[in-house]
Amino acid sequence: MDEEIEIPPFFLCPISLEIMKDPVIVSTGITYDRDSIEKWLFAGKKNSCPVTKQDITDADLTPNHTLRRLIQSWCTLNASYGVERIPTPRPPICKSEIEKLIRDSASSHENQVKCLKRLRQIVSENATNKRCLEAAGVPEFLANIVSNDSENGSLTDEALNLLYHLETSEAVLKNLLNNKKDNNIVKSLTKIMQRGMYESRVYATLLLKNILEVADPMQSMTLKPEVFTEVVQILDDRISQKATKAAMHILVNICPWGRNRHKAVEAGVISVIIELLMDESFTSERRGPEMAMVVLDLLCQCAEGRAEFLNHGAAIAVVCKKILRVSQTASDRAVRVLLSVGRFCATPALLHEMLQLGVVAKLCLVLQVSCGGKTKEKAKELLKLHARVWKDSPCLPKNMILAYPC
Repeated sequence: MDEEIEIPPFFLCPISLEIMKDPVIVSTGITYDRDSIEKWLFAGKKNSCPVTKQDITDADLTPNHTLRRLIQSWCTLNASYGVERIPTPRPPICKSEIEKLIRDSASSHENQVKCLKRLRQIVSENATNKRCLEAAGVPEFLANIVSNDSENGSLTDEALNLLYHLETSEAVLKNLLNNKKDNNIVKSLTKIMQRGMYESRVYATLLLKNILEVADPMQSMTLKPEVFTEVVQILDDRISQKATKAAMHILVNICPWGRNRHKAVEAGVISVIIELLMDESFTSERRGPEMAMVVLDLLCQCAEGRAEFLNHGAAIAVVCKKILRVSQTASDRAVRVLLSVGRFCATPALLHEMLQLGVVAKLCLVLQVSCGGKTKEKAKELLKLHARVWKDSPCLPKNMILAYPC
């Protein structure tokens, strides 16, 4: 607008405070611009009305045609002031159209290809379409293709891509996980992670992460060893940063349950994580090393995990190096790992190695700097535990040596 003119306040979206291009009414009776309220509800995953703070009981957004026409008329009348006319928005896709598209796809392979292409176009348009697709059963339709057509690469690849970008709700992800009518979705994704092409393996890993985030403890405890094998293989192959982080996230979520620690250790995850922690591209961002340390901490809580950890020649040095160099979370978990092996696996050779590699010096530094209280407690506990052996270290506080004399 070339000149300042007064805009009627009810033309402005309460969220963006800009003129509404596609005004819609939510169940509380308040009108918002479609783009703003969709981001609030779906991307932000909120379910309350920004103005009234009441719950939005119905996710359907009703177009406010009267207000839109008023805004368009006002824009036309003020065109001389540089106000651009707002075009009439395209109506969102309807559920019945999607359901017909799915039904028609069953008649032939060619129709399935056309259906997936059309669904991809619909998904890319706006968030409302994604919710409409979900209501029409598209996630289940796509999961069925992934489960039953895993040998048909092109269809599976497209279905995987769509299923991921659909950003399905937690309720639908739970339904996919609980649906035993067709092939198990976890089993199907695991198979694709093993045999699929590069992009399919990435999307299968990202989807598996999303699905296992909503799994209950019993579902996590009953995961097959193949799941762990393929997740570890994704980590080892380093096919993409997204896939690596998703695989690490999966391990963080499932390792605490049942015998999953043992399954992960048997799959060889500890040596793979140590190697990752020595890779600069993996450690350049904080989140990756943090999750790696969480997994190592979980696995070193079992005897097999500690034995596998100590089998790797660089394990102690790598973990020690991350203390006070990544984040508070990483430091805390690294100290816990060292405490686990120092408490349960202490041998003269191991304690000498820890001294030589600077573990004692780093733990003493933890006591001196601004660090979390629990981290300091764990560091102090390990130092006290072996104060007699480490008494010749110049770093060890004198009060510890005096408290634990030879």
